[in-house]
Amino acid sequence: MLDAHTRSRLSAIKALVFDMDGVLWRGEEGLPGLGAMFAWLTTQAIPYALATNNSSTHPEQYVTKLARLGIHGVPVERIVTSGIAAVRYLQTHYPPGTRVHVVGMGGLRRLLTEGGLIVVDDQAQVVVAGLDTEWTYAKASKAASLLRDGVDFVGTNGDSTYPMSEGLAPGAGSILAMLSTASGKTPLLMGKPQPAMFEAALAVVVQPASAVLMVGDRLDTDIAGARALGLMTALVLTGIATQADAAQSQTPPDVIFDGLPELLTALQAERDRE
Repeated sequence: MLDAHTRSRLSAIKALVFDMDGVLWRGEEGLPGLGAMFAWLTTQAIPYALATNNSSTHPEQYVTKLARLGIHGVPVERIVTSGIAAVRYLQTHYPPGTRVHVVGMGGLRRLLTEGGLIVVDDQAQVVVAGLDTEWTYAKASKAASLLRDGVDFVGTNGDSTYPMSEGLAPGAGSILAMLSTASGKTPLLMGKPQPAMFEAALAVVVQPASAVLMVGDRLDTDIAGARALGLMTALVLTGIATQADAAQSQTPPDVIFDGLPELLTALQAERDRE
């Protein structure tokens, strides 16, 4: 049962930002309530953005994945990834044609190329590292060698784990930790909880932070980062964090739901009261 203050804050929400892994799906399985949530957002004409720390997938691939899960017509512009944040940073701080060595998947490589960067194996100016499910010792050795030679180090996100349908797998943060240990260099992080991701999402929904609800499954990224920028926060218990984790957190969420169905019920109830 929500208290009066929480209900009042929910009633003022004009847009939503969703994390994806652990919130909308786990691996290739859509989570309960996914279709109903998007149907409601569409019928109510509520702006939304999908913001993920996963840099391995290109935004167009997320649109395709959503369609496979029965969610059709999501504009690619509504999807914000840590890869996009990394590209924007590089475009701002480095000249076009900067040579970038990539630790990551095809989606990240494509984003960097589309952004005017040159993806290379050698003579790089920057190492950009994210999730790589084909991570090898040879890849680690090459990237660490470049970093020890003085190349700049950009990390898409610091998530130590990544939710899959079969459980938690090592995330981009695990790869960054290995490279940092091997090179002695600390990466500059782009993803949540850094403000760049949330600022990009707010630009998509075109609403002030106080009128936006961030829905996530991680306390240290989704919830902490959104709170720092003034968004209302909702933790769903379908991903990483548990109720016990939230109770012990220094940055607890404003509200906790078991999953999307319970969140949707609360949002609908506040709309019905208006």
